[in-house]
Amino acid sequence: MEFKEIKKSILNFLGLTVLTFIVNLVIKTYRIKIYNDDEVNKLDKSGENFISAFWHGRMLIPWYVNRKYKIAALVSKSKDGEILTRLLKNWNYNVVRGSSHIGGKEALNIMEKTIDEGYSFAITPDGPTGPPYKMKAGAVVLAHRKSIPLLLLGTASNRNFVFNSWDKFQVPKPFSKVSVVYSEPIYVREDSSREEINKLIEECEIKLTGLQKEAEKFVRNNN
Repeated sequence: MEFKEIKKSILNFLGLTVLTFIVNLVIKTYRIKIYNDDEVNKLDKSGENFISAFWHGRMLIPWYVNRKYKIAALVSKSKDGEILTRLLKNWNYNVVRGSSHIGGKEALNIMEKTIDEGYSFAITPDGPTGPPYKMKAGAVVLAHRKSIPLLLLGTASNRNFVFNSWDKFQVPKPFSKVSVVYSEPIYVREDSSREEINKLIEECEIKLTGLQKEAEKFVRNNN
């Protein structure tokens, strides 16, 4: 390896390490209130796997609060994916790396295999490229194929940095008040038809958007 490549690798490593440290430091200043997490805690305590789904533009806090569970994430091999991988590994996630152009079928196969190994799975159902707040099939189809519950997760903060990205990615500012709301477990019947699954995907999209609004209401009321 040439000296320039070694230098670049060292700088990238230091940059990722510093960024992880800063994110963890800022998150410790948040005042986070979690609502309706009894069911997810019960599932985890009993050793049952589940799927946690949340919007891509609000994913920082859901990734953080889910860290206490035995949970996995599928992250692309892109540059942005490297940043997320470092952070999630720091939070004890089982990070599975996939191609940045991975297909839906391949992604499902990877996630199914990881669930078979005893992990729950966290998913951003409108990622990685959008459109924002539009639920793709993955989370519901995975819940159906593995016969495990799906829990949707809405989150909001009273003060945010908003990035100029496709998903208007939000990061709560230091010392923000943050609300997190879990849905009740959603079970997909084993004998569900394709039409029923498609209908459930639409219902989950509406439910997840509703949880966002509920989290925003909790934040306003707690100011």
